[in-house]
Amino acid sequence: MFNKPGLPPIGDPRSPDIIVSPNNGVTYSKSTAKQAEGGGFSHDDTNMMILVSNPKFAPKTISTPVQTAQVAPTILKALGLDPSALQAVQLEGTPVLPGVPFEDNDR
Repeated sequence: MFNKPGLPPIGDPRSPDIIVSPNNGVTYSKSTAKQAEGGGFSHDDTNMMILVSNPKFAPKTISTPVQTAQVAPTILKALGLDPSALQAVQLEGTPVLPGVPFEDNDR
């Protein structure tokens, strides 16, 4: 899932040295006030809702899995700019979010 951790030229300094995957639903804290924690690998921690709003959009729910990387190209497309101008979109082929009705398509 990650590149080899460490310093270049051997590894990637951005990669974690250790990953702990706790029991789902367990919060590890001595605090009695703490009720929730985020940033884990459980279903609830790795999923989020994205709300796209425009007065011209008809209400609908789309349940297609997407990635947060798709937000930037979608914003560019909504502004009438070319998403493929982003280097990451070129390298990774990142698509815009599905089902967003832009003026020139999806209507």
